[in-house]
Amino acid sequence: MPSLPIKKKQRETRSVCWSSSQEDAKKRATSSVTGVLNSGRWRCNCRPTPSLSFLRSSLFSRTLSSSLNPPPSTTMTSWEGKPPKVQAFTWHLSLSSHPQLRETNITRNCTSWSLLLVNESFPGPTIEVHKGDLAFVNVHNQGDYGVTLHWHGVKQPRNPWSDGPEYITQCPIPPGTSFTYEVNFTTEEGTLFWHAHSDWTRATVHGAIVILPTEGTTYPFPKPDGEEIIVLGSWYSQGDDLNADLDEDLDEGTDVPRSVGYMINGEFGDFINCSKNSTYHMYVDYGKTYHLRIINAAVNAELFFAIADHNLTVVGMDAAYTKSLVSSYLMLSPGTTIDVLLTANKTPGRYYMAARRFSSEATTVTNFNHAVATAIIQYSGNYSLDSSPMFPNGSLPSYFDYNAADSFDFMLKSLASEDHPSDVPFNITRRMFIVASISEILCPHHKCVIAPTTIGSSLNNQSWENPSTDVLQAYYNNISGVYTADFPDFPPVFYNWTGDDMPEVSGVSDKVTKVKMLEYNESVEVVFQGSDILRGAESHPMHMHGYSFYVVGRGLGNYDNETDPLSYNLIDPPLVNTFAIPREGWIAIRFVADNPGVWFWHCHIDRHMSWGMNTVFIVKDGGTEETSMRGPPSYMPPCEDSYNIARMKSRRLPRQISRT
Repeated sequence: MPSLPIKKKQRETRSVCWSSSQEDAKKRATSSVTGVLNSGRWRCNCRPTPSLSFLRSSLFSRTLSSSLNPPPSTTMTSWEGKPPKVQAFTWHLSLSSHPQLRETNITRNCTSWSLLLVNESFPGPTIEVHKGDLAFVNVHNQGDYGVTLHWHGVKQPRNPWSDGPEYITQCPIPPGTSFTYEVNFTTEEGTLFWHAHSDWTRATVHGAIVILPTEGTTYPFPKPDGEEIIVLGSWYSQGDDLNADLDEDLDEGTDVPRSVGYMINGEFGDFINCSKNSTYHMYVDYGKTYHLRIINAAVNAELFFAIADHNLTVVGMDAAYTKSLVSSYLMLSPGTTIDVLLTANKTPGRYYMAARRFSSEATTVTNFNHAVATAIIQYSGNYSLDSSPMFPNGSLPSYFDYNAADSFDFMLKSLASEDHPSDVPFNITRRMFIVASISEILCPHHKCVIAPTTIGSSLNNQSWENPSTDVLQAYYNNISGVYTADFPDFPPVFYNWTGDDMPEVSGVSDKVTKVKMLEYNESVEVVFQGSDILRGAESHPMHMHGYSFYVVGRGLGNYDNETDPLSYNLIDPPLVNTFAIPREGWIAIRFVADNPGVWFWHCHIDRHMSWGMNTVFIVKDGGTEETSMRGPPSYMPPCEDSYNIARMKSRRLPRQISRT
């Protein structure tokens, strides 16, 4: 069952509202209200006075729950300084064959599996809020192993406790327990997504976040006639044993699992076995314009996207508006979200939308899946359906089209208008130069197949190793021995990053847990340089938690610190939370460190993240309550058993059900 129905129907359910004012935050007042389920989303029809929260029931069981704790009695204000409107959601993480829910198993590519999903939905449920809203998501983990959730691109001001990456800001939610995330939408406006942030669980645990303009305002472009969420995903033949196989591969030092296909809204499309009857359809009317919210939720693949014979107008990226960019295709790195406008102005008929992998590796590397995911744009009207839909042969770039990938990224600019200004920092007080590379890691134990070294990845020759206690807890409680605060500003040696004459030492990295400390309100510039160490040049989409950043410069080859800054765009650079270092190239980013807390920095290609292309920025407090990190909530998942919880995945029996 697709999570985003083709034909939208409205269905009523009963739910619960309570007051979120400070006077009665601890007193739960219930009143019957009507909620509307529309296209997999929940909206609250309660009128906030001053604000009311809406409790979602399970999408499938339709059961009400009163187990969600009321909002904590912490003074909260929205990005405008007004009390935020509060919404609440209850989610159930469970295997789809869990006896308590009694739903059918998920079947794709002729194979049935029992998979960890949220509310039985793949992709998972959509969160829809307005800019300035505050949401509480109560997660019930009914699966077999620990898991965390991350609100990708949501800055979570002063509150890393709800950010979600395992062993960075929390330990996994143990099976059979619950944890409530507080998700504070402040400056974000547009499209983001949420996903699991523990091992590769996000392959099936992810969903869209729609952030509408503040109530009473509108888009900086003409209001579209309709909208559609397009989630691009990936599929692994290991099913629910994906994390167990990943752990084994990491222990042995061998290559990690590779996906066997890509998906659009949970479906492969017409070109994969057993999939044609479930291909996702989007229905359009001639002459109307549609807002497409496109998300790359694939675990390890950058993806090209195109619609046959139609141009796409980019108007936003990573929940920030951009200048209009008309293009026949898109390139989305994992973790990237793009808002585009599609005008249905072609001859009524059927047209494929298609997603194809962009491989930034060398053209000699071909051990990736070459399948193309498809969905169908279908015009209303009377015409023959005998012929196949038109395919975007002329507009969908090929697998190794480096120029198409770089050209698309290089054309992006922020809107930089009066209502949506650009605020690039000029007076830089902290500069860093970070080399992202594939590396050799000294094998830590006898299991390695290719000892004495194993494959890894690094930033400045530092390959991240997760601690057993999360970094945030160690920082807040001043626990020693969990991390060291000496992540280097520069690589250990300088050389020709993209050449053939690299020193042997450049390819060897240390397995460490080093973080970077930043003073509050520092203006930071980071140059990320890609490299061809070990002939492993690839694109690296870098994602920063807790912040968006301006991409003020980018280029191919080696960064030149004398000439390249002269070409920086300090007027309208794109404002993003994820951006790719091009293959054998560089990007320069800027941000102000005004969000105190512990924030993860990592490559969003999970293969590279698992190998160690990560670090943590810790932004110190600013001296006042408003500029200091908040304290922890009353409950955080425990860390004492987190290592064993994580390793439960390696001991599970295979969960494949059948092959048809």
